[in-house]
Amino acid sequence: MSDSVTRTTLRTVLALVLVGLVAPAGAAAQTQRLDDGLARTPPMGFNTWNKFGCNVSEDLIKGVADAMVSTGMRDAGYQYVVIDDCWQVARDSATGRIVPDAQRFPNGMRALADYIHAKGLKFGLYTDAGRRTCEGRPGSYRSYEIDMRTYAEWGVDYTKVDWCYADSLDARTQYTQVRDALRAAGRPIVFSICEWGRNRPWEWAAGVGHLWRTTGDIADRWQSMINIADASSRHARIAGPGGWNDPDMLEVGNGGMTVDEYRTHFSLWAIMAAPLIAGNDIRTMSDTTRDILTNREVIAVDQDSLGAQGWMVAQPQPDLQVWMKPLRDGSRAVALVNRTEAPAEIGVDWSVIGLRAGAATVRDLWAHRDLGRLTGRYAATVPSHGVVMVRIAGRPAR
Repeated sequence: MSDSVTRTTLRTVLALVLVGLVAPAGAAAQTQRLDDGLARTPPMGFNTWNKFGCNVSEDLIKGVADAMVSTGMRDAGYQYVVIDDCWQVARDSATGRIVPDAQRFPNGMRALADYIHAKGLKFGLYTDAGRRTCEGRPGSYRSYEIDMRTYAEWGVDYTKVDWCYADSLDARTQYTQVRDALRAAGRPIVFSICEWGRNRPWEWAAGVGHLWRTTGDIADRWQSMINIADASSRHARIAGPGGWNDPDMLEVGNGGMTVDEYRTHFSLWAIMAAPLIAGNDIRTMSDTTRDILTNREVIAVDQDSLGAQGWMVAQPQPDLQVWMKPLRDGSRAVALVNRTEAPAEIGVDWSVIGLRAGAATVRDLWAHRDLGRLTGRYAATVPSHGVVMVRIAGRPAR
């Protein structure tokens, strides 16, 4: 473990100890994250799968890259444009290199990467650690080195590596081999481990990948999203600069949830220091969807350099919850989450979030409004399946 990783970890742990806060149990604290300068904050970007599935093409990706710029997403922090499954069709029998679909990507991946880079964005590409991808395309098993070298030559900046058709394989072994192949490829590439939490990645993935899925796939439904938030929040202790729990990509704007539910979705992902990977059609998204995805005050919570993953700190009544994330400047991001079917008041006492009982400054991150200096407690009426998210700055309890 390098000295810089040790110092970063100690700063995070000390910050939590000093405010009297301890992340929930569920896994031993893990400190050996990758120290290669990548993913020092949770990655932000776009992935094709949630909206487009196998319907990927060069024209789609160029359009998305254009929209990342024109909608303000790039300037809000979104970097990676990631093509998921179905871009590849075969392996070259002579060289063993993976072959892109020439009909869908007529100019090849290097030219597409150049187009994305020219927009001030970064390029991501999918593969599978198993024998085939989840859609039956060629996987990378026994081809990790040549695939990662190929990706590096193409200008890839991010790779998502799935776990289909991996029967009898050991996840830790295979993903470690992918990591080593990436290191040998000679290009900085963010490594997203996607084995759906089946092999307890919170026990080994830090130091192997930059982010690792903690759950099965998300669906564009309230219950799916909230269940995934519950599951991923159990492993808060292992997250930090260079290594993040990944509760899967965002569904914001895909139509299966209400606006209040999407705000809750985005707020919880930010509180959990989760990767913010948009999964909607950003070329045609509504102003409301754009405003959720580009809320810089909420994004700042996700991207806070302390790198602490937040967790639920109180539940005043069943399904009325208080989530909290410590921030670098000593303030707290707090999400009041109403999981019930009716509006309800939810309050948070300063003592619950490690602040003294005196006055603290409160700002509403969705209303973009200062609420003044409040003493000892803050409460708000929260809509059904909705959220009120605030930043509270006061004196630490100790």
